[in-house]
Amino acid sequence: MTNEFPSGPWTGYYQYRTGQRGTQDLVLTFEDGRMSGTGVDELGVFRIEGSYNEASREADWLKSYPSGHLVQYRGFREGPVPGIWGTWKIPGSWSGGFHIWPVLSGSSTSREERTSEPMRIPRRALHGAGAED
Repeated sequence: MTNEFPSGPWTGYYQYRTGQRGTQDLVLTFEDGRMSGTGVDELGVFRIEGSYNEASREADWLKSYPSGHLVQYRGFREGPVPGIWGTWKIPGSWSGGFHIWPVLSGSSTSREERTSEPMRIPRRALHGAGAED
């Protein structure tokens, strides 16, 4: 477990370019530069496999559903707000932003809070993330 990338339960949202959001709950493990885990969102259960770098504070992962549906994520730990901000992409289809954060002991974030907070995507994450691919 690391300070920047703590293993355990995480929560958050993904956002489409239309502004519509979907919530997601995850259980993530960060160890020796690799990240893995499971989660659930409006589409169902999924697996996470990817990597993270504590020095650059970056993370890249693939979200895969049992149906074979794949989503690429690229994010950064930036600023005073906890969590990972960034972009997601379905190659040849859709893209948008996301924010996930660790669920801390004693914290509570409602579904409404997760879908109504302002979206902020780090500039680094926007590089090359133009219109839908």
